[in-house]
Amino acid sequence: MSIRRLTVQGHDWTVTERTGERGIYDFEWLTGPHPYGFTAGMLGDGLMNEADLESAIADFLAQINPETGYLD
Repeated sequence: MSIRRLTVQGHDWTVTERTGERGIYDFEWLTGPHPYGFTAGMLGDGLMNEADLESAIADFLAQINPETGYLD
């Protein structure tokens, strides 16, 4: 199992590649206002590089309502 810790836009995350599911990643928002996370992956069995992981997090954060801390 591969676990990474990333900081994107001032928010800390852990990113875990799922065991036995190549190219599927679980993201956990460590510094968010609520326990939150999401799952992402590449088509096929491609692996996400660090830029892909950061982009997935930035896309998720763009959907968060800054007043509530939840997805719009």
